[in-house]
Amino acid sequence: MIVDLPSTTTAQINSKLLHVRELGGATTLGRVLTLVIVTDDGERTEDAIDAANDASREHPCRVIVVARGAKRAAARLDAQIRVGGDAGASEVIVLRLYGALADEGASCVIPMLLPDAPVVAWWPFEAPAKPAEDPIGRLAQRRITDSATDKNPIKALEVRQRYYSDGDTDLAWTRLTLWRAVLAASMDLPPFEKVTAAAVTGEGDSPSTDLLAGWLAHTLRVPVKRVKATDGEGIISVVLERKSGSIELTRPDGKVGTLTQPGQPARRVALQRREVRDCLAEELRRLDPDEIYEDTLKGLTKIVRARASARTRPATERAAEAPPADPKPSAARAHQVSQSKAKTGDAEAKATPRRAATTRAKAKASS
Repeated sequence: MIVDLPSTTTAQINSKLLHVRELGGATTLGRVLTLVIVTDDGERTEDAIDAANDASREHPCRVIVVARGAKRAAARLDAQIRVGGDAGASEVIVLRLYGALADEGASCVIPMLLPDAPVVAWWPFEAPAKPAEDPIGRLAQRRITDSATDKNPIKALEVRQRYYSDGDTDLAWTRLTLWRAVLAASMDLPPFEKVTAAAVTGEGDSPSTDLLAGWLAHTLRVPVKRVKATDGEGIISVVLERKSGSIELTRPDGKVGTLTQPGQPARRVALQRREVRDCLAEELRRLDPDEIYEDTLKGLTKIVRARASARTRPATERAAEAPPADPKPSAARAHQVSQSKAKTGDAEAKATPRRAATTRAKAKASS
């Protein structure tokens, strides 16, 4: 059910929301938090709402969408209430703010918050430089951004590092969960050796690639190279160097990865790029500060930038393309070659005196 409320107020929205719940027979709420989505009014707003609806099936919540409209228009608040099948397992309140109200999102959100429930703020696209100091960010225990959707993802990641505050997180970090799990599991297999160096290859403007390199630099305390790939999307490969050989995890197609390491057969692992709804649902599972993410941001200063490199392929593919080695000669063939060399040596030895005599005769004739 969708109810439109043009040119309304927050009091009218709350009254209508109560009426809609009674009409649908929902007199009690089982919401665990309030999710506030902050974005500009446009086509991408619906994408963010769809992701929140999917995540709400795991975390029933009230979703408040602050969609900022044209600031030159007359001050106006248009609202929309979505419940039932149009809101997943949540109730969605869309607030479209125009004119002077476009900068007053926090004032419009406060009357809509669930009592005694934590607040999570999410900027699905462009985010403020200091989310913790944003008016809506001050209301939230957790603040979720996504540097990958910024116009300059790497620059946005540097801003996140500079102004980090407890409770901040980034979906570019959440996309690394599967990579981190596979790499950690590979270290639990023999031989149990220390990693001496590492290299992470990925798209030039992939913040997740930078974060993975920063995580390895901080966790392993070894030199880590961040290599730009000439083709491919997102993270392409990770190489962990050890004394007995390297651990390589490659994902050339963006879907399936291949893990190779000495003494173990090559393994294929699912490393498909995660959807926004999956990353959002994971972030909503915790409301405490993410210390590992904070340490990873500090590790960004330790990585070494390398030149562009072609896409890294699995070791199994490189071995398959290598020219075949010469077969080992048989015993009979080896004996035949040995006798041939011996005969050649004897012939050269006999010919040497004759050549020397001929040379002396020519010298006497010329004198």
